[in-house]
Amino acid sequence: MKARHLLSSLALGASLLAGGHAAVAADLPAVVLVHGAFADGSDWAKVIPLLQAQGVHVTAVQNGLESLAGDAAAARRAIDNQPGKVVLVGHSWGGAVITEAGLDDKVAALVYVAAFAPDAGQSVGELGKDYPTPPGIQKLVADAKGWLSLPPQALAEDFAQDVPAAQAAVMAVTQGPIQSKAFGDKPSGAAWKTRPSWYIVSANDRMIAPDLERAMAKKIGATTTTLPTSHVPQQSRPADVAAVILAAVKASAK
Repeated sequence: MKARHLLSSLALGASLLAGGHAAVAADLPAVVLVHGAFADGSDWAKVIPLLQAQGVHVTAVQNGLESLAGDAAAARRAIDNQPGKVVLVGHSWGGAVITEAGLDDKVAALVYVAAFAPDAGQSVGELGKDYPTPPGIQKLVADAKGWLSLPPQALAEDFAQDVPAAQAAVMAVTQGPIQSKAFGDKPSGAAWKTRPSWYIVSANDRMIAPDLERAMAKKIGATTTTLPTSHVPQQSRPADVAAVILAAVKASAK
């Protein structure tokens, strides 16, 4: 009897906690996080609990990284599953994804984290043509079917040079290769033209030229924060990244 009573009490407590959290989250837009190439949804693992601690409902998308259309569809599924407004966050390649998927009526704001911000009809491959090829891009390796990945040493030196070596080793193993053809895909529209945007520039980025990031942030009229980080500020400065996302959430809650 005591065991049954304990289980009932635990179930009731969990229900009350879940209800309380839902009530807090209902007052704020949900956040949908879109990872980039050479990563997966766990790339946001340090940011997620910081958002949740503020009562924000968070969903991290798992991208197939085969095409812009496929990844945008995955983001839209996540958006559809939210009860109300959404702040859509994209890192790196994920910026192209949120530029397309952000056209959804539920999306209230966009946050670009060291991310591509193409215009309608503009591919990611076209964005960097007027800038020197970043060191990390020069070290990409393609397999026989055109899937691109970063060798472990290149990931440690050019993708995540400001995280501990042990963490970079795990990131190398869990990275998501991207189909090279995806860099030629073009968004049908540009959500940043009709939504407020925030942009985090990574000043020490070796995957996207920092000057290109600054130019994109200016072009889209984003509220811009510059961090002294590698390509993955969500890994090395998660509190700063969470602060920018929360600013977008609070602005969208008005």
